[in-house]
Amino acid sequence: MHRRLPLSVAIPLLAVTALVLFGLSLTSGSVPLSPGDVAAALWSDAPTLARDVVLELRLPRALSAFAVGGLLALSGAILQVLLRNPLADPYVLGVSGGASVAALVAIMLGLPAAGVDGLAALGALAACLLVYALAQGPGGWTPTRLLLTGVVVAAGAGSVVSLLLALGDETRLRGMVFWLLGDLSRSERWSWLMSLLAMAAIAGALLGRQLNVLARGALQAASVGMDVRRLQVLLFVGSSVLTGSAVSAAGSIGFIGLVTPHLVRLALGSDNRVVLPASALLGGVLLMAADLAARVLIAPRQLPVGALTALVGVPLFLLLMYRQRS
Repeated sequence: MHRRLPLSVAIPLLAVTALVLFGLSLTSGSVPLSPGDVAAALWSDAPTLARDVVLELRLPRALSAFAVGGLLALSGAILQVLLRNPLADPYVLGVSGGASVAALVAIMLGLPAAGVDGLAALGALAACLLVYALAQGPGGWTPTRLLLTGVVVAAGAGSVVSLLLALGDETRLRGMVFWLLGDLSRSERWSWLMSLLAMAAIAGALLGRQLNVLARGALQAASVGMDVRRLQVLLFVGSSVLTGSAVSAAGSIGFIGLVTPHLVRLALGSDNRVVLPASALLGGVLLMAADLAARVLIAPRQLPVGALTALVGVPLFLLLMYRQRS
């Protein structure tokens, strides 16, 4: 498969960009720190303001941003192969909507952060099972039926979210809206998210050859002896787990899962053995950049990172569509 950019250039470039953004995330913010301050905070045990800012706030947040962005991008790449639809996105199956409804209920009940995360994960799982059950028909489910069912469930979840916002307590309304627009301030689970991203990226690379065959159509995949139904179920459940984990940790952050796989395919070709791990890396880079901008543009106030990804993602996606048409 043709690659427009050599892997020997693309992957090191993405890695260097990620490291640069990681360094900027540790030094930049409402409390500016020098590289020396950050190094001292990381290696010294002396209690200082810099150490508290770096280890308690910025380091977990930067790692969470990278992990969430990678999970969303990886899930988007998987869904675009599974549904054979370039417009497929981690939110198209209603998983994000289910997580959002459950998280808003938890916020309305005044539950702590752990309770919000737990209910969001359960909501994502419930939406996943609901879509899978409703999409069943004669001969099982098809990508088209699954896609349409997901769109309907997502629309219904959006209506429930609007109702919850209308009925919610005004004292909690700002927190609810901020969470819906993407909030990386709660980053206690960064180690779990990073581990999940690493495992998913490795699994995606190992399954890349089978995904290449599946992308040509279910009939062609079955003709070469592949267990198509088992692979489809595995991809469906896996993408739902990745999306649910990301949403429960950071709220609704759009366009990362939609745009990132397109950018990777444009630069590196369509070999899924490359597309999936590269999407995970690029998705993490993009969300780290968006989170950094959200923290520093109007510091000490913070912008919702999901709003920034949408502002950048919409024109970028339209540009990609225009280039593909021409």
